[in-house]
Amino acid sequence: MRNYEMMLIARPDLDDAGNQALLDRVSTLVNANGGAIEKMEPSKKQRLAYEINDLREGIYTVVYFKGEPRTAEELTRVLKITDEVVRFMIVRPEE
Repeated sequence: MRNYEMMLIARPDLDDAGNQALLDRVSTLVNANGGAIEKMEPSKKQRLAYEINDLREGIYTVVYFKGEPRTAEELTRVLKITDEVVRFMIVRPEE
């Protein structure tokens, strides 16, 4: 299994329950596709470096997980069509 790191920016108008539901969905997707969540940094609302879709803020969360390439591919596929997600990026850190 490979190590992955994901930065997720959610819509700023999500309440705590909505944000937690999104993170639970990410966790479920990782586990269902042969991966495991290593660590999830606490979410924090921050100002964006530039405006995206008329939004000036976002809820940032960093997720560290292990998985197969298909795990990252499925996560990418689902997050692209999730309305609550403004931006995300999945990378493999140097080992």
